[in-house]
Amino acid sequence: MLKSFIFLFFAFVCVNVYADECVRYKMIPNTKITTPDYTKTVIQPIEPMDKYHGNVVATLVQDFDLVVDVIAANGGYCIAIKNIDAEIGYSDFEIKIDRSNIPGSCSYNAILNHEKKHVGAYLGVIDDLKSDLKSSVFNAANSVMPIFVSSREDIEGAIEKMNLEIQSHPDVILIKQKINAAVEIRNKRIDQNEDNSELGSC
Repeated sequence: MLKSFIFLFFAFVCVNVYADECVRYKMIPNTKITTPDYTKTVIQPIEPMDKYHGNVVATLVQDFDLVVDVIAANGGYCIAIKNIDAEIGYSDFEIKIDRSNIPGSCSYNAILNHEKKHVGAYLGVIDDLKSDLKSSVFNAANSVMPIFVSSREDIEGAIEKMNLEIQSHPDVILIKQKINAAVEIRNKRIDQNEDNSELGSC
């Protein structure tokens, strides 16, 4: 039992020492931010809705693709982030309109036009925050230190661990909250400024 403990302790110390040596391979990651292609789908649910108000369901995408350097060291490998390609934005919009509004009718078109303004709000927020998005992703990726693994089979696991570190970084969490807050404000502003003249003329 004691021998086993000593062996495990020795292995743990060696891994930490090797991990410390991997620090010298730390790079400043190149950061690229893109927004996903998006689709707009109009549906009329079976469940009753407010006849005069539609709804938009938006899907926020947040994907990180890491390019790493794999350096042979100490009988294992140091894994260091070289590039990060992040795709952040809204990919799908589902516009819901009550079934009582016949497609192509005046009321249907009026509600659809209003909901398209909300879609524009989502897209506008992402566009306006591009600089903040890049800074947040860069800070997150730059904070991740190289990882030591003892075999090639562990490389994918190390990359996944790095990816999770980036996703849980405070700057990435904060920018997501900032996006949600900005979208809520813009959507409220659209509804407050809507005079319903188009729908009222139907």
